[in-house]
Amino acid sequence: MKKIHLLILRSFIGPFVVTFFIVMFVLLMLFLFKYIDDMIGKGFDWYVILELMLYSSATNVAMALPLSVLLSSIMTYGSLGENYELVAIKSAGISLGRALYPMIIAVCGLSISAFFFSEYMLPVANLKYYSLLYDVRQQKTAFLINENVFNNSFPGYSIRVKKKDADGRTLRDIMIYSRSEKNPSNLDVTFAAEGIMYRTENDLVIRLKNGIRYAETPADNGYMGLRSQFTRSAFTERVARFDLSVFKPKRTAESEFKGAFQMMNRDQLNHWRDSVNTLTKVAIGRNFGLVTPYFRYFLMPSKPVQKGLKYIKVKGNYWDSIDRDRKMSIIANALNEARAVKEQVKARADRLDELQLESRRNRVEYQKKYTLSAACLALFLIGAPLGAIIRKGGLGLPVVVSVIFFLIYYIISTIGEKFVKDGDLSPMIGMWIAIVVLTPIGLFLSYKAANDSELFNVEAYNKLIKKITRIFNKKAAQ
Repeated sequence: MKKIHLLILRSFIGPFVVTFFIVMFVLLMLFLFKYIDDMIGKGFDWYVILELMLYSSATNVAMALPLSVLLSSIMTYGSLGENYELVAIKSAGISLGRALYPMIIAVCGLSISAFFFSEYMLPVANLKYYSLLYDVRQQKTAFLINENVFNNSFPGYSIRVKKKDADGRTLRDIMIYSRSEKNPSNLDVTFAAEGIMYRTENDLVIRLKNGIRYAETPADNGYMGLRSQFTRSAFTERVARFDLSVFKPKRTAESEFKGAFQMMNRDQLNHWRDSVNTLTKVAIGRNFGLVTPYFRYFLMPSKPVQKGLKYIKVKGNYWDSIDRDRKMSIIANALNEARAVKEQVKARADRLDELQLESRRNRVEYQKKYTLSAACLALFLIGAPLGAIIRKGGLGLPVVVSVIFFLIYYIISTIGEKFVKDGDLSPMIGMWIAIVVLTPIGLFLSYKAANDSELFNVEAYNKLIKKITRIFNKKAAQ
């Protein structure tokens, strides 16, 4: 019995490791395709790009692990069925359920590990990843000058080059506008027929040749009149330097990103939710006090406040007893007070809606701590019996089947998460609906596999279709 368990575990570990790294590699390539333009040509060191790829891989575990469990379980039991090893196991008196024991223990271990990963390691990886990705995307490009484009990357300068030679260093027909705080109106411009561009440690240097500089200096009082000075100077060679310090990578403090829910563990999520619930209760309690002064009914004293003051009783309808001007004044005052109440209530209602939206997102991230582990178990319940039924190993049919079921899981979970964030579903239902849908499918497939069902046998369906066709033909003949 132990030898059979070891056989199944060894058959599972290899495909699991291979599929896990394949899926991680595919997801990493998708990341590179998405952000390649934000990383290339910005002067980053190789280890910064490698660090970003490492953090990106850590954030992809939540998607790669369930898919790897599904695919490897189909491959494992499909290979055992294809090589008639499952038949030998059953002939020895061991049911498929007992043969699943070692795999169930292994997948439960993976699920527990996935929970601790999502609780302790994933928030740190998300914090490192999103903070570094933000800095990378905000970084200005180090590919400084393009053809026929005014480049404004250098503070105080605007550069246009009509043509660049194939060597990437020789520039043709150069125009440089110089701006400053005292002279922001582009009154200093330099033209050059040719230039050689190269970089030093701190500067970009362009050696200009055969050019003219035009400069107009305004008067001290800013009046562009007779006191303005216009200068025109020609040169055969001149050096222009531009500071490259603005292109040096800068890191944003990670503390600025810690407020996002993806960077929190369960205790931090619970603490935030408790704080928001307390704040919401206090805000709701204060709403009545804010609008009370606008309702005169609550301010009307039950008894006269002054001695000798008496109420005047009006016969009939009071509104009909007052004149037209008095009515207009009352209506105008009522409208003003209604608008004031509406503005106060609307502002506080919008704030409460924002808090409710943030609270729903908080619950989404909290439930994700558990759904990753549950997804591994649910997809294993589908993959193992499905592999025993289709009896195909390798990376052919198992890949197609696993991708189909994983897409079903991913689409349902994504739709459920969207409904939760929109407030249409509770967090418990929306985040667990994919698991609830897939688990009965897994149990059904387990039942079919235990009874040697011909669920994916084409010949069995052909026989069924022929049988139904004969029945209809007999009825038609009668």
